Amino acid sequence: MIRVRNLGKRYEEEGGGLDALRGISLKIDRGEFAAIMGPSGSGKSTLMHILGFLDRPTAGSYAFLDKSINNLSNRELAGIRNREMGFVFQAFNLLGRSSVAQNVEIPLLYNDSIPAHQRRFLVEEAIRAVGLSEKIDAEAGKLSGGQKQRVAIARAIVGNPSVIFADEPTGNLDSASGSQIMGLLKRFHREGKTIILVTHETYTAAFAERLIRLKDGKVEFDGPMPRDNGVGENFFK
Repeated sequence: MIRVRNLGKRYEEEGGGLDALRGISLKIDRGEFAAIMGPSGSGKSTLMHILGFLDRPTAGSYAFLDKSINNLSNRELAGIRNREMGFVFQAFNLLGRSSVAQNVEIPLLYNDSIPAHQRRFLVEEAIRAVGLSEKIDAEAGKLSGGQKQRVAIARAIVGNPSVIFADEPTGNLDSASGSQIMGLLKRFHREGKTIILVTHETYTAAFAERLIRLKDGKVEFDGPMPRDNGVGENFFK
C-alpha cells in the first residue's frame, strides 16, 4: 500500500537548515497496524504528515497504492486523501457548535462520488460503529473527551478509507477513555483497515503489531511489536 525510498524532509531556517527526515525507506502493506514512535524531534509526526499527504518530502520517492505521488498536484493529492485516508488527531479538530452528524459528514461533502441522498445513511452507520447513535444530534463541543474522539473516529471512517492515520489519539484522554479509543481502532483493524499510529505512549503502541522507531530523522528499529520479552520501557522511547 505504502512504499517510500530514501525519504527526506528538510526545513530551511535562518542560519541553516533542519533535516527532520533523513533517508527513510519502508513499506506498509494493506491491513497492517503500525505504530511510529520516537523521542520528541525524531520526525515521527513529520513522517505521518508526509504519508498522509499533509506535507511533501524534499527528497526521495513515495508510492501509494502502487502509484508514484511525487509529481501529483495538490488537487490530485487532496482527491486521493479524501477517498483513501481518514485522520484522527489528538486535538479532535471538531466544529464545537455543530452536531455530531454534521462533523462526521464533513469528508463526504468533498467526495463527489457519494450522492447527497447517501450521506445521511453513511453518517448514521459511522456513528453507530463508534457507539454514539444516541448523540447523533448533540452539539459536539458539549461531549466528553472520549466521546469527541469517537466522533473523530467516525469522521475518519465515514468514507470507508483504505488507511486510518492516528496522531497521538489518546494524548488528551484519561486511561479508561484512551483504552476505549484504542479498542475501536483495533476493531477496525480486525475488519481490514490499515492503521498507522503515531504515539509516545507505550500502552497505546502495544495495540499495534509493528513498531517503527525513529531517532534523529532515521529509522532506528522496524519490526514486530515486542511482547513480554524483557525489553525495558526505554526501548520504546
